Amino acid sequence: MNTVWLICLFTFVIHATETLSFAIRLAGVQTARLAVALSLTGMVLLVSRTANLMQSPFTGGLIDRAAVSHADVAPDLHMIIGAASLGTLAAILLFPTCIQLSKRLIAHLELAGSIPQMLRTSVTVHSIRHVRHHIRFPRWRALSRSRFRGIPKRLLLLNCVVTGIYTSSILSVLYASLLAPAFKATVLMSSGLINGFATIIMAVLVDPQVALLTDKALQGQAPTESIRDTYLWLMVSRFFGTILAQFLLVPAAHWVAWLAPLFH
Repeated sequence: MNTVWLICLFTFVIHATETLSFAIRLAGVQTARLAVALSLTGMVLLVSRTANLMQSPFTGGLIDRAAVSHADVAPDLHMIIGAASLGTLAAILLFPTCIQLSKRLIAHLELAGSIPQMLRTSVTVHSIRHVRHHIRFPRWRALSRSRFRGIPKRLLLLNCVVTGIYTSSILSVLYASLLAPAFKATVLMSSGLINGFATIIMAVLVDPQVALLTDKALQGQAPTESIRDTYLWLMVSRFFGTILAQFLLVPAAHWVAWLAPLFH
């Protein structure tokens, strides 16, 4: 398999699983088992981290070959970001199905008492065959009924920006290493110059507000439909964030390449 397509596959899995974590949290809110749902979210994110570990060496190899052959790797990097968009879109389409499956998994985990025990007792041929009964196809009517009012617009905008930065940052740094080969080590160690902004925004402005909205739904201070709509629009804003990453890729790479000599 072509290396770029393999990287795209891993990227698709990473963004699909990370986006689907919203569906698991919503299932936790609807069943009043948020703590249990968060443990399942950790398992799903483990899949994302594993895919990321597998992807990274292949992406590094792609850049090394481009450095030797002096090839323009920008189209390949844009294709990888495109896979991130497709993964996020797939998660949005699977949102209703994942909510139903997550409710079942939460119930099984409560009975089993641990994730290994749940996997032994619940993941059977019989249960896999019954997955089709929990499939829910998204309906445009349901999305159109989702109330945009009441959802902080700044939250969606910041989530979009953060996603754009995270999606493009590592790829921008790798591309910058080709633009400034004399400072390759400095460039590769400069990913924090990009990710740092996104980390601060996420930790200070995005995550606390999402947590507050979730707590209000759990305590009955807001209807469950409100947090469902919030999660859905956060997923949509993530999708637009991956689109934004397409435009950030090259400018961010030139910015890092320009900064690298300043550290010498």
